[in-house]
Amino acid sequence: MSRVAYVNGRFLPHAQASVHIEDRGYQLADGVYEVWAVFGGRLADAEGHFARLERSLGELRIALPMSPKALKLVLRETIRRNLVKNGLVYLQVTRGVAPRDHAFPARPVRPSIVITAKPVDMAAAEAKAAKGIGVVTTPETRWARCDIKTVALLPNVLAKQAARENGAGEAWFVDDLGLVTEGASSNAWIVDADGVLRTRDLNANILRGVTRKSLMELIARDGLQVSERPFSVEEAKQAREAFITGAGSLVTPVVCIDGAPVGDGAPGPVAKRLRASYLSEASNRAA
Repeated sequence: MSRVAYVNGRFLPHAQASVHIEDRGYQLADGVYEVWAVFGGRLADAEGHFARLERSLGELRIALPMSPKALKLVLRETIRRNLVKNGLVYLQVTRGVAPRDHAFPARPVRPSIVITAKPVDMAAAEAKAAKGIGVVTTPETRWARCDIKTVALLPNVLAKQAARENGAGEAWFVDDLGLVTEGASSNAWIVDADGVLRTRDLNANILRGVTRKSLMELIARDGLQVSERPFSVEEAKQAREAFITGAGSLVTPVVCIDGAPVGDGAPGPVAKRLRASYLSEASNRAA
């Protein structure tokens, strides 16, 4: 079966779906996106992603193209039409189509919306997590509003390419103080030498990860010690464990940083336990 996309009110074959050449998302990266994990055909961490979507749109002064209730129906229908049981659904909203100009259109235009869905091979994903991934570090080059989930991702693209060229699965951005901010498409975590879980606080220039937030709730329930404070690259290399979180990666152990092994160079018990807990919880709560 061929894939199906939703574009501005219509379900279309994926190969035929398109937007106007003067869509401001295409020309100016004037838009935002969200990605939900899908378990059993249902949206994981649904409300957290909807809340972040509305916040990102509000920060850019772009209207939600339809009511939240209607949007949920369209997302679920896109998942259904693509026969996705376990996978990802992608949503992009831009300011819309207007003659190219850096400033907002003088007359209001209708926001553009695109939704796609694709399956994920869960067996392959579990095998990858069981092996763990490597990360490379790269200087922080992004703009100062990473809290907005904008489609302007060129620094992230370059960081991901650097990771791929070095045989790694993710890149971590490092600020001028030598502290890790986050990954190119994930939040960064370590279990430090004292056994404390650490991840960057939300006052830093990072994305407010929805998976991160859900994991925080699981950590609190399990009685694990967590500290929202930064860590350096050297601290990460000396940590007991490291891992990343995100809608695509869920909870994935990191086994080496810039080629240096983390811990014994294998996925650690805390990361493996948290991945299992998150998968169970997210699957049960998917809506």
